[in-house]
Amino acid sequence: LLPHTKSRPPMSRPRIGIVISTNCQVRFGDPVAAWLAGLAAERTDLDFEIVDLRDYPLPIFDSVMSPRFAPIDTPAATRWATRMAELDGYVFVTAEYNCSISAVLKNALDHIYFEPARKPAAFVGYGAVGAARAVEQLRLVSIELNMVAMKSGVHINMEPMVGLLREGKSFADYPYLAPTVTVMLDELAWYAKTLKAGRDTDALQPVAA
Repeated sequence: LLPHTKSRPPMSRPRIGIVISTNCQVRFGDPVAAWLAGLAAERTDLDFEIVDLRDYPLPIFDSVMSPRFAPIDTPAATRWATRMAELDGYVFVTAEYNCSISAVLKNALDHIYFEPARKPAAFVGYGAVGAARAVEQLRLVSIELNMVAMKSGVHINMEPMVGLLREGKSFADYPYLAPTVTVMLDELAWYAKTLKAGRDTDALQPVAA
């Protein structure tokens, strides 16, 4: 080994956070996240866990400057940043609010900067036009935070939403949706493993004596 380097441990499976991106009292994000987690659990190349924004209440961003330039060291912000830093990638389950993402999600992302960098982000949207407009907004924010935004995503339109919420149907009644999850997670897996290897390699580079 080179001086001042560490031995390389076997690479563990990347940890992916399924982020429920709203905190309203009644939300469609819960059944979507549960359905997604069930499909994801069948995979052997990634580990998944739910990250619920309800569990990370943050005040409206009012720091003097961006966390890019100075860490936000309040207990709530530190806890949220630590959680995002622990993960190797994200699947954001997002509604569409006025052609964009929820305020609570934007606020949460404004409280971090370095933690999600060089990690992949995939998107599952639900609502009018499958939350496509919200997902496009979220892609822009993700890129600004140095995440790698996935092209493949899942878009749940109003028909299945109404069916699940009002007609007693399940995701099994909309079989065309599950294959889109597979495509998205296949893409996410490649990027999660590749980017994790790159970050691990950077961490093993020689340091100054």
